This record gives sequence, structure tokens and C-alpha cells, in this order.
Amino acid sequence: MRTFKKLLALLIVFSSVQVMAQTDKATTAKLVADKHLVFEATSATPMANADLNKIMSRMPGGMGGGMIQLTGSQYQLIINKDSVEAYLPYYGRAYNSTMNPDDSGIKFKSKKFDYKTTAKKKGGWIIDITPKDTKDVRTLSLSVSTSGYATLNVMSMNRQPITFNGFIAEPKKVE
Repeated sequence: MRTFKKLLALLIVFSSVQVMAQTDKATTAKLVADKHLVFEATSATPMANADLNKIMSRMPGGMGGGMIQLTGSQYQLIINKDSVEAYLPYYGRAYNSTMNPDDSGIKFKSKKFDYKTTAKKKGGWIIDITPKDTKDVRTLSLSVSTSGYATLNVMSMNRQPITFNGFIAEPKKVE
């Protein structure tokens, strides 16, 4: 009976965490239409290759180049009508490297960009963003479900593609 109670308690905790990450359909539609949202990354999936698999398998608990959990971090893509700002990690192969450690990851703020929203047939949206004033990032493709879960694909000029999973939310008010 104690085991059953513990399992039930765990189920309630995990389901409440999932409910917090979701938004309702109307809120999600409003965020996408207003071009005012934040994508919170919870995991990253780099493009698999032999070099990355070697490195990832040597990390504690690593099993090769699969999904990397980002929970507890503040990695995000902030979309506003007049700007797009990214603060995301990067795992994978870079074809041209930089000597500046501040340029690691996917970090940029763009004021010149194309924003295109396409509705999916079975509900949800695909948001394509093409920054015009960044050095490396070519395109960002954000696939959003009606419940607020999202997948972000980042294509770069000098790096392999990477995919992030997470959810969208309303931007926090700046005080």
C-alpha cells in the first residue's frame, strides 16, 4: 500500500509539472499571432556524428550524442515584433571556430529579420525566422503545437544543425 501511495504521489507531481508547461489553445494562438512569445528550451538534440558521440559518451552519465537535458537553465529564444533574441547552447561540429569565448553557443539579438507563420493542417503553427543582421544563424524554424509545446530547429552557416525541444510562454513583464 505504501508503494502505491508513493507512485500516486509521483504521478501527481509529474503531471502537475507537465500542466505548468502547457498553455491553452487560445493563449498559444494569441502569442503566435501577436509575435510576442518566449521559447523556453528544455532539451537539445545535436546532429549525431562520431566525434560528438565520443565526447558525450565520456561525460558523466553520457550515452553518446543523443538528447541533452537543459531543465533548470534559462536557455531561450525571445520573439518580439521588432526583435529576436537568442540565448541557447550549442553542441555539435563547428566548421569555423572563433577565438572569442563570448561567441560560443547561439547568442544574438536581431532587429532585421523576416517572420513568417504557417498554420499546420492538424493544428499548430510553424514560425520561420530569417535574421538579416547576424553573423552565423541562417534560419530558425519553430514548430508550435496548440498546447504550447514547441521544437526549434537552428540552421547556421558555420555549424551543424541543432534541434531544441521546449515550450512557449508569455514574456515576463520588465519592471
